[in-house]
Amino acid sequence: MTSQFTQQNVDVLIIGAGPSGTMAACLLQQQGIKVLVVEKQTFPRFSIGESLLPQSMEFLEKADMLAAFEDDKFQFKNGAAFRCGDQYTEFNFTEKFSPGPGTTYQVQRANFDKNLADIAQKKGVEIRFQHEVLNVTPDSKTPNATIKSAQGQLYQVNAKFILDASGFGRVLPRLLDLEYPSDFPIRKSVFCHIQDNIDDNTFDRNKILVTVHPSHKDVWFWSIPFANGTCSLGVVAEPHVIDQLEGSSQDKLFALIGQTPTLAHLLTNAKVITPVQEITGYSANVKSLHGDGYALLGNAGEFLDPVFSSGVTIAFKSADMAAQLVCQHLAGLPVNWQTDYAEPLKKGVDTFRTFVNAWYDTRFQDIIFFEQASSEVRAMICSILAGYAWDTNNPYVAQSERRLGVLAEICKAN
Repeated sequence: MTSQFTQQNVDVLIIGAGPSGTMAACLLQQQGIKVLVVEKQTFPRFSIGESLLPQSMEFLEKADMLAAFEDDKFQFKNGAAFRCGDQYTEFNFTEKFSPGPGTTYQVQRANFDKNLADIAQKKGVEIRFQHEVLNVTPDSKTPNATIKSAQGQLYQVNAKFILDASGFGRVLPRLLDLEYPSDFPIRKSVFCHIQDNIDDNTFDRNKILVTVHPSHKDVWFWSIPFANGTCSLGVVAEPHVIDQLEGSSQDKLFALIGQTPTLAHLLTNAKVITPVQEITGYSANVKSLHGDGYALLGNAGEFLDPVFSSGVTIAFKSADMAAQLVCQHLAGLPVNWQTDYAEPLKKGVDTFRTFVNAWYDTRFQDIIFFEQASSEVRAMICSILAGYAWDTNNPYVAQSERRLGVLAEICKAN
């Protein structure tokens, strides 16, 4: 390594080149801010979280990153469908309450994330792949990080601010002892990609399909169709439900599918095309989303649950909010990261949290399968499912717990 890399000064150091990192980098680059992104892995790399929400499109447009969809043929997405036995319902995101885009895409994240990183690099953002952050020293004026290159050499980056966009790597939470237990029960996910070979004409490839296990209502499957005839397939359950089954991870996944007749029929001709993987205890939280000279973005801060595909939307939202505040900080303007970032970001995250809790205690299932629901209420619910969890004009955002609880009681009583 040449001496120029022994110590380097930048305006902003971003840890991680995933969606939140590249989004923040592009937004800062627009303002002429010198950004360095360091990424431990190489791209393309596999990641789950493949069903985007329409709210994401606003952030991608703002950052001039919509070209991410041009090079690869990603699957158009206009809504979400839910099935439990003979019950079926679907939400068309163009019929939502909140203004904004009503369609988006379902993406293989390996290609999508690489596209985002490529766009950032074309805009002049420096991204160093296979560079690992080993240590961070927080400081309100000049935080710094010790980084190891792909060749194993160490160097230091001095920044005016650091953004942790490391996702499930959760670099700063680990290094700075910020980890805080999630209040969600521990759950396990088993997943893979399949050649789905679905020949059922009623199956809508423009929507993610969430299927509920017929006898365990807190066990659910995702089916995310891609444009090339493949599909992301996974199950979420408490670990004991999966662990009591015999055989490999693939055996367990398809044993649970076999217990779910509608999904088993749909996937009669499916062929597994990637290794079946497992993740346990993925929900995470932190003591604080910010500190002296740093802030956490997306999954580096908090991850709830995959059921409503909120991860990338929260990542983009946090990147957009943080980038604006970093600009103010670098301009010498006062920034209160708690009131200007953590609390407003948490408002939308807590809306998703309410819906996730209601999903697993089955209140939300009672709501979505209720046949007499008003179109106005469904439009408000649809907005949350489309990612507009920060629209406080929506009563189910402004008072999510109370509104959802009352609605569930009405549906159950009728």
